[in-house]
Amino acid sequence: MLVKTVDYHDINARKMLASSLHDTGFAILVNHPVSPQRIDEAYTQWGAFFTDSKKHNWLRDPELQDGYFPFKSENAKDAPAKDLKEFFHVYPWGRVPPELEAMTRQLYDDLFAVGVELLEWLDEALPDAIKRKLSDNLGAMMQSSQQSLFRILHYPPLQVDAEPNAIRAAAHEDINLITLLLAGSKPGLEAMDRDGNWHSISCDPGMITINNGDMLALATDGYYPSTKHRVINPVEDTNSSRYSMPMFLHPRPEVELIPGFTAEMFLQQRLSEIGLK
Repeated sequence: MLVKTVDYHDINARKMLASSLHDTGFAILVNHPVSPQRIDEAYTQWGAFFTDSKKHNWLRDPELQDGYFPFKSENAKDAPAKDLKEFFHVYPWGRVPPELEAMTRQLYDDLFAVGVELLEWLDEALPDAIKRKLSDNLGAMMQSSQQSLFRILHYPPLQVDAEPNAIRAAAHEDINLITLLLAGSKPGLEAMDRDGNWHSISCDPGMITINNGDMLALATDGYYPSTKHRVINPVEDTNSSRYSMPMFLHPRPEVELIPGFTAEMFLQQRLSEIGLK
């Protein structure tokens, strides 16, 4: 499984990104515009948030889906056990603790801007026959969208009494168009190739992992496939936490992914399947 590493400033970056996402569903972006200092600051400050019992003052809104989701809130679609994680959902209209707001909003905006640009790259690379089927070009689907989700994830140290089949994030595909995942603080991310084999995905500091979501696969008739991935439990260093911060690019609710089936319809269906509705 050859996941390409793409330099944002490379003259061939657009073609390389589209090629990797077409072939594997994944790509690695380096030398991107998101400040490494801002990323480090976010990991430090949100790490402190998860160690503080005040996090429970920010419990999620079950309708709006923003706020803090306690440990074992979510399961992957069809998975028998809850994932071993807790997390916080940030939307442009949603709640953020005051001490984290300015930094988090800036990081959200940075990732959103890069994500829209990458979608425009992917749109350029689509075969004409698939482009004609789209309800709008991929970048335009994001115009005025308030649905994109920045998720801050904490995978706590492993518990000796954890369910035997529970892992940090069971095998799943993402819901959205594309995901921009800031490199996790520890290894563990794996992606599945077309033969069903698992491959470790690099997580060196400064990298952003890009992957297709189910909405993109549906809208492009599988040209950009949504690849199954997971976060496995560590074999060593089981007493350490792992953090990661994915940005999920969601189109406006009314955007039709295929005729008669909107992004909102797809989202609500999937939220029920993963235990959040």
